[in-house]
Order: sequence, then C-alpha cells, then structure tokens
Amino acid sequence: MSKQQNESGLTMLPGQLEPVMVGRRLFLRYAGAFAAGGALLASCKDDNDNPVTVPSTVDLGSGDVGILNYAYALEQLEAAFYEQVIATPYGGMTDAEKTLLTDIRDHEVIHRDFFKAALGANAISALTPNFSAVNFADRASVLNSAKAFEDLGVAAYNGAGNLIKDANYLVLAGKIVSVEARHAAAIRDLLSPKSALFAGDDIVNPTTGLDGAAKPATVLPIAQPFVKTPLTGANLPTA
Repeated sequence: MSKQQNESGLTMLPGQLEPVMVGRRLFLRYAGAFAAGGALLASCKDDNDNPVTVPSTVDLGSGDVGILNYAYALEQLEAAFYEQVIATPYGGMTDAEKTLLTDIRDHEVIHRDFFKAALGANAISALTPNFSAVNFADRASVLNSAKAFEDLGVAAYNGAGNLIKDANYLVLAGKIVSVEARHAAAIRDLLSPKSALFAGDDIVNPTTGLDGAAKPATVLPIAQPFVKTPLTGANLPTA
C-alpha cells in the first residue's frame, strides 16, 4: 500500500480516511456503559502487568486488552496535541475556531480518560508526546497535523474493529470512531470551508462510499515519531 506525506509530517494512507459541552457526566455515561457490558478489564490478568516498573518500550499487550491499550495510546496522542493547541493558540485563531478546537480537545480527553479508567491496572503508562514537527504558532501546520491525526485515528479504529472479540467493546469503539470521524470532517472544513474536502476521495472510497481502514502494524509506525515513548504491538491480534 502506497503512502503520502502531508504538511504535518505524518505519513498518511490513501483511501483513509457543533460545539458541544462535554465533561464528567459524559465520561460517567461511557464508563457506565462499559461496566454494564461485562467485567471491567481491570479484572483481566496480563502477564506483563507491572504497575511499578515502566519498561523502556511499552508493550500494548494482547487480545482485547491490547487493542484497547492501542486505542488508549492513540487517544493519549490526540488529547496531548489538542491540549497544546489550546494552551498555545496559533496566530489569528478566531473565536469560532477556538470553540471548535476546545470541544475536540474535551472529547479526546474524555476518550483518553475513559480507556485509562476502563483498563485499570492493565492500562499502559502515560506516554510522552513529541510534537517537534508541529509549529503550534502556524495555523496551517496545526490544522494539517490535526487532519492527519484524525484521519489516522479513524482508519485505526476501522482497522481494529474486527480484532475485538467482546461485542460490548466493539459497540463502544464504534461510538468513539463516529466522534473521531466528526472531528476529521470538522478539521477538513476549517482547512477548506464549504468544499468537498471533508469527505474527499483520499479518505472515502468513491466506489464503496466507505472510510479506509488500517491495521495496528501500519498505524503504529506512522504514530511513533510523535510519541517519545517506544511502543510495540508485537503481541496484538492480527485476525
């Protein structure tokens, strides 16, 4: 599969792929749905689980625990990115843009915190981001980076869906990826208002009408340059 480089420095895959106040109540709703679906992942046992020693390379794990840690890693990256965007607004950021980007930040923080709470003792450690390739003072750099992160996130969720065994986790992943797709469309509209970019042929297959999908083995090398913490998905399911 061929790859292309965009202005953010992220290598993206061809064919990939509202302001709402959010907070603790929505997080609790997510957590409640998770608990109702089955036993919390905190009760699962992972041979590599060590809450005290943080390895130099973080192993995401295996099975459903591994896939949810994979999602948790990506949500950590996105949350950290938007937290920085709002902390250091780019020049000329309008009030409308700040409102939208703040809402996206809040969504990503909720997603991140949801996975951390749901995984419990099986959660990977906090990751250290590396955004040295992003110029947070420049609108184009920030929005193109946001577009790349959101498109990658949607493709990652789509590609991991069939690797999840527990149907309850799959339902929750589906709800989260739908939000990520809204983010992707909103960011693309900021870059090119009232254009077809929000659902362009580079992310939606014009024949099938479907977003692209990418497996962890493809996604992790693309995301790794933006995370200082080394990650390995060697034990993640592949089918």
